[in-house]
Amino acid sequence: MKVIKFGGSSLADASQIKKVCGIILGDPDRRLVVVSAPGKRFKEDDKVTDLLISLAEASLAGQDISAALKKIKDRFTSIAYDLGLDDSFTLELTADIAERLESSKSNKKRYLDLLKAAGEDNSAKLVAAYLRSIGENAEYINPRDAGLVLSDEFGNAQVLSKSYNKLARLARRNTIMIFPGFFGYSETGEVVTFSRGGSDVTGAILAAAVNAEVYENFTDVDSVFAADPRIVENPTPIPMFSYEEMRELSYAGFNVLHEEALAPVYHKGITVNIKNTNNPDSPGTLIVPTHSLTKEHKKFKVVGIAADKGFMTLHVEKYMMNREIGFGRRLLQILEDEGISYEHTPSGIDSISVIIREQYYSEEVFDKIIKTIYSELTVDNVKTDFDQAIVMVVGNGMTHSIGTLATATKALADANININMINQGSSEVSIMFGIDAADAKASVKALYEAFFKQ
Repeated sequence: MKVIKFGGSSLADASQIKKVCGIILGDPDRRLVVVSAPGKRFKEDDKVTDLLISLAEASLAGQDISAALKKIKDRFTSIAYDLGLDDSFTLELTADIAERLESSKSNKKRYLDLLKAAGEDNSAKLVAAYLRSIGENAEYINPRDAGLVLSDEFGNAQVLSKSYNKLARLARRNTIMIFPGFFGYSETGEVVTFSRGGSDVTGAILAAAVNAEVYENFTDVDSVFAADPRIVENPTPIPMFSYEEMRELSYAGFNVLHEEALAPVYHKGITVNIKNTNNPDSPGTLIVPTHSLTKEHKKFKVVGIAADKGFMTLHVEKYMMNREIGFGRRLLQILEDEGISYEHTPSGIDSISVIIREQYYSEEVFDKIIKTIYSELTVDNVKTDFDQAIVMVVGNGMTHSIGTLATATKALADANININMINQGSSEVSIMFGIDAADAKASVKALYEAFFKQ
């Protein structure tokens, strides 16, 4: 059995949905299908998820929602019409969104998740309806009925372990199952979503639950490249990555898979195949366990370079810090008490830096945090730096290669890019550089030239 997931560009209009259905029907093992909400049809177009967010925000603000609502209805209705479906889908869609809009607004995050999930939910119903209309034994699967139970974290949910046994029952069904991505239900029955791009995560969870032969993730490129083609012209295609390599790159903004999508399949050793909806015969790119890497892949010292903005750094200095048992734990506890997640903690003997995503920043909260650090840890100095970026150089081949760091630092120096921080884990799969956000694109170009244009 294969689990197959289609992104928004693959479901943007009726012609794309027909391609999707042709791919599904081209392999009888493709019986469990995860779909995203319709994406952009052209560059200036809107993604349905963005339209739903605008609708929810307008509703919460008490504004006129008629124009936003019309855009969403028109988008789905035009797809249904072009697929030759009758009016029953449009009527069901209208009733569904109306019910969501009329739900309680007492919890804004809950309300936003409920509206956002309408994109994937109705996309799944649409694809299932089309397959049935052409005589296929297809059904829409409701995530609640199937047993996808998530943590009660609106907009950033995590799968609960009890989900896997429940979802495993899907393997026994003899239909083509169309499952909406991006959302599930909390234990109290509320709709909760993963973070943006979470349909990838849904697919991985299902693949792990049914012990899939492979998890096929269809997008709009023939393969995964060594760098973002929007930054680097004609980057090198990479036929294979290890889980660890792709995880590191996804974390750093590599726009291929959601950074949390590999965790479920990692523990089961399930291969992920990134493929192109518009060219399904292309072999695509495989993501595999490290022990499954080929000799050809291992020849790559570096397989990918990625950069991501939106970070800040909290610097803490205290003379003789290294002799103070529990200092780091107490520092991180102060952040935890305020609900702040950290990313990295590079340190020296008398200083430690905590890298945090800027989305967690508010002046009021961080004023409190800094005061607490001074009072409870009696430090010498605390300061913050904003507009930071991280750049990752990734490759299992670095483990036994000499001079990788020297090549990278020289490339950044030659590009006149200042390095604020360097961090390399003991696994040596990646090297992370902290730089100013303004230098993010230039750093990717410089590093790509150094490792792939030699």
